[in-house]
Amino acid sequence: MPKVLMPIGDATEVLDTMYPYYRLPEDGYEVVVAGPEARMYHMVLHEIPPDSNIAWDITQERPGYHLRADVAFKDVDPTEYAGLFVSGGRAPEYLRYDEDLLKITRHFFETGKPVASVCHGIEILTAAGCIDAKTVTTVAKCALDAQQGGADYVDQPVVVDGNLVSARTWADNTPFLKAFVDMLNAVNR
Repeated sequence: MPKVLMPIGDATEVLDTMYPYYRLPEDGYEVVVAGPEARMYHMVLHEIPPDSNIAWDITQERPGYHLRADVAFKDVDPTEYAGLFVSGGRAPEYLRYDEDLLKITRHFFETGKPVASVCHGIEILTAAGCIDAKTVTTVAKCALDAQQGGADYVDQPVVVDGNLVSARTWADNTPFLKAFVDMLNAVNR
């Protein structure tokens, strides 16, 4: 069974992560979760509260489920993986400083293997120097991160550019995962 690497950390967004975690095995891909350490991580839920008495300018964060990383970034051999899935939440804000993760990320772009990025995941791709001259989408508040990485940001549900498929948020999961699975299948079937 081909493997897809899924880097996470504390404050990884639940819906960005759990949908592909369960969806990819339906098409025959084993999801291997990696983190700064092989341990349990705390995920979070992000949404603008629909019934808040005081308006929110940004998403509210609440505790979510937990997910165990099978392997630490330093122990990942990226040649063993068919694809990379980078989810969002606040985790990419600090994961983008992890040199092992950045090396892993670069491997997927250098070899042309499928990469999926949603929401704040773009921060990792920017830090790795992998999106220069690409067209991408991400959550609107990360458009500047995409542009600082040299990418052309567009506000649409899903964008495919070469080996990269990007999406704005978990609300785009259905077309996003369809595009990523199609990309994986084109290379692995």
